[in-house]
Amino acid sequence: MADLQALAERLDDAQRLARATPQLEDRISIAEAYEVQRSLLQRRYARGERRLGIKMGFTSRAKMVQMGVSEMIWGRLTDGMLIEDGGVVDFCRYVHPRVEPEIAFILKRDLPGTVTPAGAAAAIEAIAPALEIIDSRYKDFKFSVTDVVADNSSSSSFVVGPWSAPSTNVSNVGMIMSLNGQFKQIGSSAAILGNPLRSLVAAARLAAQAGEPLLAGDVVLAGGATAAEALAPGDHVRLEVQGLGIAEFTVSRADGTST
Repeated sequence: MADLQALAERLDDAQRLARATPQLEDRISIAEAYEVQRSLLQRRYARGERRLGIKMGFTSRAKMVQMGVSEMIWGRLTDGMLIEDGGVVDFCRYVHPRVEPEIAFILKRDLPGTVTPAGAAAAIEAIAPALEIIDSRYKDFKFSVTDVVADNSSSSSFVVGPWSAPSTNVSNVGMIMSLNGQFKQIGSSAAILGNPLRSLVAAARLAAQAGEPLLAGDVVLAGGATAAEALAPGDHVRLEVQGLGIAEFTVSRADGTST
């Protein structure tokens, strides 16, 4: 039987030290992978980080088929992962950083496990453009589904742009992500399960099943709308979402500066 606590400690060290680690040698189930993730985050909470919400992954059917799964995955967000909009991120804190465009929700009330899309919509306080920096800590950026889940579903950092009214329709809005002034990914929010609101419905269910139901004030990242782009020192990332505005950040250079 795999030592789940030891796996959590190894992944925590890999994240904290920005050091690649081998893929998990032990065969574990999805349920065990989530136990590793939970233990991993408990270590971070013990160091003073605070839970802010959750992120969703595998929110496209094509990605589910590619990874051989029939369910989305999710990870925890903490205040230690939040990057100020327009801010600078330290390249040295990541192993294999990549960025993807997302839609973020913030809740004005608790969201129980089983909700309808209308019920989920009624719980939204505001909606924003967001960028998630994903960073698998495994060597060569290779991993299985259980590897990903155990590693907090590759979640590492996130940037949230300006908040808009909860009534803003984001079912099918254009999203353009640029690196250094060049368009890199052009897509639509409809790539997120056909409508990002469906991702929020799923997030409520999965979080409740884990005994951590969504609460008022929680942020939910709905999932990547396009493929992710690799980051390099000095990169400037800008996301423009139709009807929502812009979110952006800069990656520090090798010497730690942003210019």
